[in-house]
Amino acid sequence: MVESIEIDFLPVGEGEHSGDAIAIRWREDGQFKVMIYDGGTQAYGAQLVKHVQEHFQTSYVDYVVNSHPDNDHAGGLLHVLTTLTVGELWMHRPWEYSDLIRDYFHDRRMTDESLAKRLKQKMSAAYALEQAALERGVTIREPFSGDQIGIFTVLSPGRYRYVHNLIPAFQKSPELKENQSTAAAALDAVKGVASYVAARWGFEYLPESVKTSAENESSVILFASIGKNGYLLTGDAGIESLRAAATFASERGIDLPTRVTFAQIPHHGGRHNVSTETLNMLVGNPLEARPEDPVRRAFVSAAALAPRHPKKAVTNAFVSRGFKVVKTKGKHIVHRSPGAPEREGWGPATYEPFYEEVEE
Repeated sequence: MVESIEIDFLPVGEGEHSGDAIAIRWREDGQFKVMIYDGGTQAYGAQLVKHVQEHFQTSYVDYVVNSHPDNDHAGGLLHVLTTLTVGELWMHRPWEYSDLIRDYFHDRRMTDESLAKRLKQKMSAAYALEQAALERGVTIREPFSGDQIGIFTVLSPGRYRYVHNLIPAFQKSPELKENQSTAAAALDAVKGVASYVAARWGFEYLPESVKTSAENESSVILFASIGKNGYLLTGDAGIESLRAAATFASERGIDLPTRVTFAQIPHHGGRHNVSTETLNMLVGNPLEARPEDPVRRAFVSAAALAPRHPKKAVTNAFVSRGFKVVKTKGKHIVHRSPGAPEREGWGPATYEPFYEEVEE
């Protein structure tokens, strides 16, 4: 029986680039269990370790989960692996599937070995995690839909989709990939400074056709149910994976819209990861009127100096669905269930309002 849970979001990102580092502790049958879900950048690993040692009073982590191989999620976990004692490392190892996906590429000169080497080089932070775990005898498992990590169930990605659809998309032409990301960043910059529109309750400025990278879509989406409460972690997942997670949960008899009481807002609150339809499937439809005292919570990691994280249109979408939204922006934030240990010096959180103007 799970008696309490604490979910800590640490303030990753000293400049404008946001990252994720989440430390979780729950008490089950009188014993504490600790999970780390992403570790921020490599420079942030030491702070994450210090946080676990000081606030969880332990140097043992039962589960380390790398949601996806981007450096702002995987980088800091290396220090966790090399400093703390870890029970299990849950991560994807795309280089293990080179023999299954090599024929998807135009370069017929590639061998299984050269493709695997390329994947390791392109995802160096994740590969370093694997090597550190192997050197220390830490059990490595790959998280796919239906797997259980402590009290959390993996909702996405499914194994076949990950191997045959997502990994091949990691390896687009470097020139094309660079051009696409540059164009997207430029578009975000223009939108961030040029155009705001009036917002009103019941109407959302969230396009349905948004796309994110295959790496982001490979994010491990987790859900845990504790009594009447449900806890959802999303990494940098986009609409395809969020829909897949909602569908998988429904097939397992889990009605996420009525079960989720705590949610991680995907990808630092960016607009390329959520849509109205997807949020309706994941956490429910917008409410007709503003609730007086919302009981649900949504947390979002955003660097203190990130000018466009989180998007007001995205936080409004969660507020309109009955969530109180909290962002890091250079601060540690924690969600504590009833029965969780008290923490001296921690005060109440500041919640995001429903903004009257949002990005167009």
